[in-house]
Amino acid sequence: MATYRTQIQWGDADAAWHDDADLAIVVQSRNAVIPDKARPATGTQLSWSGPQGNATITFFDDGARFQGSAQFPGEGPVGFRGTAR
Repeated sequence: MATYRTQIQWGDADAAWHDDADLAIVVQSRNAVIPDKARPATGTQLSWSGPQGNATITFFDDGARFQGSAQFPGEGPVGFRGTAR
């Protein structure tokens, strides 16, 4: 499982980033997309949508960080980024 410390940003591109909840992910089908004991490859994209919100993120630096956007229930879209723990 890859675990990331996350931050969100609202407002313009120069606005401050704010700490948010950790993101822990494992994605597997025929092969591990985000392996159980490793990080995703650079360029891997992940999107999800459900009652708890939605997000689209892209991983960089051999999975050491991601960047994208998210939207949580009752809120507008925000910038969403994370760094591996």
